[in-house]
Amino acid sequence: MQEPPRLLVVEDDGLIRLDLVDMVSDLGCLAYEASTADQAVTLLERQHSISAILTDIDMPGSINGLGLANVAHRRWPHIKVVVISGRYNPAEGILPPGAIFITKPVSQHSVEKALSAIGVLSL
Repeated sequence: MQEPPRLLVVEDDGLIRLDLVDMVSDLGCLAYEASTADQAVTLLERQHSISAILTDIDMPGSINGLGLANVAHRRWPHIKVVVISGRYNPAEGILPPGAIFITKPVSQHSVEKALSAIGVLSL
């Protein structure tokens, strides 16, 4: 039996984070959570089985979600990235190669479609 994809949800709003964790869990992923990009980097340093990150852009801490996406791409190039925001729409070239952007509010369908597009899920 194949292991479920391990996905890190990074969102500073606790209710939105909980909703995202529920969505990815319902899609068959094993979800980890962090409320800041700094916490996410610490978790990625310790948990080597994470295959994807779903991160908001606007967060407190030393780096935001775009910074996290780029750090993850440099340090863990095997990790796939989905960036979400209701406030920003990153310009071409801002996201790391292969990353997907979706706008808030997100639906389970948009999350499923994005995770499929980066190869984490099969539709």
